[in-house]
Amino acid sequence: MVAFRPVVRHRRRPGRVPVPVERQASFVLATATAVTPHLKTRRAGTARDVTVTDPALVKRAVKAAALGNAMEWFDFGVYSYIAVTLGKVFFPSGNPTAQLLSTFGAFAAAFLVRPLGGMVFGPLGDRVGRQKVLAITMIMMAAGTFAIGLVPSYATIGVGAPLLLLAARLVQGFSTGGEYAGASTFIAEYAPDKKRGFFGSWLEFGTLAGYIGGAGLVTVMTALLSSDDLTSWGWRIPFLIAGPMGIIGLYLRMRLEETPAFAAEVEKAEAARPKVPLREMITGQWKSLVICMGLVLVFNVTDYMLLSYMPSYLTSELKYDETHGLLVVLGVMALMMIVQPFAGALSDRVGRRPVIAAGCAGFLLLSVPALLLIRQGSLLAVALGMGALGLLLVCFTAAMPAALPALFPTRVRYGSLSIGFNVSVSLFGGTTPLVVTALIGATGNMMMPAYYMMAAAVVGGFAVWRMSESAGRPLPGSAPSVESR
Repeated sequence: MVAFRPVVRHRRRPGRVPVPVERQASFVLATATAVTPHLKTRRAGTARDVTVTDPALVKRAVKAAALGNAMEWFDFGVYSYIAVTLGKVFFPSGNPTAQLLSTFGAFAAAFLVRPLGGMVFGPLGDRVGRQKVLAITMIMMAAGTFAIGLVPSYATIGVGAPLLLLAARLVQGFSTGGEYAGASTFIAEYAPDKKRGFFGSWLEFGTLAGYIGGAGLVTVMTALLSSDDLTSWGWRIPFLIAGPMGIIGLYLRMRLEETPAFAAEVEKAEAARPKVPLREMITGQWKSLVICMGLVLVFNVTDYMLLSYMPSYLTSELKYDETHGLLVVLGVMALMMIVQPFAGALSDRVGRRPVIAAGCAGFLLLSVPALLLIRQGSLLAVALGMGALGLLLVCFTAAMPAALPALFPTRVRYGSLSIGFNVSVSLFGGTTPLVVTALIGATGNMMMPAYYMMAAAVVGGFAVWRMSESAGRPLPGSAPSVESR
């Protein structure tokens, strides 16, 4: 194949106007295709300085990555909504509160191993490739969820039942440690620079779709099945669905080639990727890691506050009707899904920093008014307050999948992002419901959820101030990426 090098930088000459890189890349691809026609069928036509992406392949990459995230949150929605039934099946102590605490204890255990999964799968993704590791995490995630549906009850095998449940949750948590960072990296490295925000936003679209699917399925089953049927066999159905979902996701991921950015790194090394020490991924990227953890903190504290804690807050603290509270949360998530792609495209136009900063400012200024609306108690007031928080959260869910991978260079992107993301989620995101409940208990102040979100917004605002704008620019260590026409 004949190599062509587009001229990206020019020395200005009188009367000469620099040619946009997109036009240069299109000319390069057209010329190269005339000499080597098979270039049209490749994943990407890569000139020495420009990667020309295939829109069809980018969409396939987005679907394959988003499905894994949807599956993770499908399990999250199922587990959260069926927690009372699982308590009866696996922890029959006779005390409903103890049962629920034990069930959520097994759920929380998955967060403890997420950083370990990130430290294993992240560096592995930088060593052997993103696609291979994402296939492994998909298999493990599907197997862990499917296994829960097969675990015998406490009445059948005694204490072995909760131990097997805990083991399955640990497998899920370990695989999740490599899932989000890998999926966001995969999409970011496939997407053209000017549409990275739009394509990245579909990752969180998958998150919302998975949660709604899991929670909605449990809600329908609860309405159709008797309490005895749900406890004896019905609870298994949502978990067993993970098997076919995992096979579909694995098929989609195995059909994809490696990302152009990683392929270029391998080609640059002229051999297998050299092993990057874990120390280099941490100490060599410590500034970016701190920024990453700050961004993930505000992203996940607000996320878990709205989608995980608020239903419990409505029922336990405000004595709100449980069914209406859950339906309001599902409605807010449906609203977020509608807005999500548009907000991602907006981050491509105005930049990641303004969109994320707007979310931080919004939570800082509107958390108290929104919570006061929610506390008012009427369905309309609760919906308005929750809806306002949901729209502010979209500022993070739409922009973060594109902003976070751009913090790190290609050779350590998967590993450094996995470590920073999962440590921050485990310390701050997953602990949000527990910490806020403890703060309310210690102070008696029902406004603690608002104050906690405001504190997270301050941390996030500082991280935004320190981060560099990445919209429309090549990823660090990668060539410019443009869309073929």
